[in-house]
Amino acid sequence: MEGKGGWEANLSAVSKTATKSPPAPSTSTATSPRRTGHPKRPNGKTLSAFITERFDEFSRSQKEVARYIVDHLDEAAFLTAEELARRASTSSSTVVRFSQALGFEGYPELQQAAIEEYRTTIATSSANGGALFSFDHSELEGSLSADYSNLEETARKLTSDQVNASVAALAEAQRIVIVGVDQMAFFASYLRHTLSLLDIRAEIVASTGGESLQRLGRIDEDTLVIALSAGRAHPLLMRAMKLAVHRRAHTLAISDATLSEVGEHAELTLYYSSNSPSFARSNTALMALVQALAHGVYARDEAAHRDRIRAFKLK
Repeated sequence: MEGKGGWEANLSAVSKTATKSPPAPSTSTATSPRRTGHPKRPNGKTLSAFITERFDEFSRSQKEVARYIVDHLDEAAFLTAEELARRASTSSSTVVRFSQALGFEGYPELQQAAIEEYRTTIATSSANGGALFSFDHSELEGSLSADYSNLEETARKLTSDQVNASVAALAEAQRIVIVGVDQMAFFASYLRHTLSLLDIRAEIVASTGGESLQRLGRIDEDTLVIALSAGRAHPLLMRAMKLAVHRRAHTLAISDATLSEVGEHAELTLYYSSNSPSFARSNTALMALVQALAHGVYARDEAAHRDRIRAFKLK
């Protein structure tokens, strides 16, 4: 018992000494940079702007996180690191490393910056007329509200110069090849259909099959290659765009990523917003953009297209 009492007394003395002693300075600062929890951003610069500015510094997987945050800020502001990683097709550890690469201590600090930017955006929107739906809405209203916002954001981010140049490229191309894989194959087909109404022929590449590869093989400098992309770019899209650049063909990328990987190889890039509260991306803005491009081509020479459209409507 005496030995035990002496042991307890020594433990108590050590505990008191430990609580009173100041913490020892870290000796690992040379190899591990200190995180303050605050991003090294210039005052007044938003998280989206800061990410865009430093985009080229990130690794390939970190770029996927960057793209998702910039284009889906309203979702990223309220997602966990695991949920954000899943939607960006990467890992939660990549999300954490991305946060630290920006100067944050971890993901919670990055998320707070996203929330602040989102609140500022909502406040600006409310000052300009208010939200279409309240936050207490049904699943149907939530979906419709997201699509309404997607159309607004798409229209806000596109410029008349971008659209006019894209319409001119469609109207003046001698040959058009539209590349769309998986769900984008439907929109490639729909774009081909709308162009066919204006007597503009287009070919579709939707797989790595022999016929599709033959169409890619015929790309030359008189060809306009259009790539439709959603989320991470399919390898076939990248292959088609790199081949088009190599053969000096004209290129147009239509993507739901502002920092589009496909857009890096395109002369022209059109952005559409695909935010959705559901399990699948929204394609409302993409459909509207495809129809707007076709209408733009039609409006260049309505007299030349009017009879053909009238005949189609009578079928």
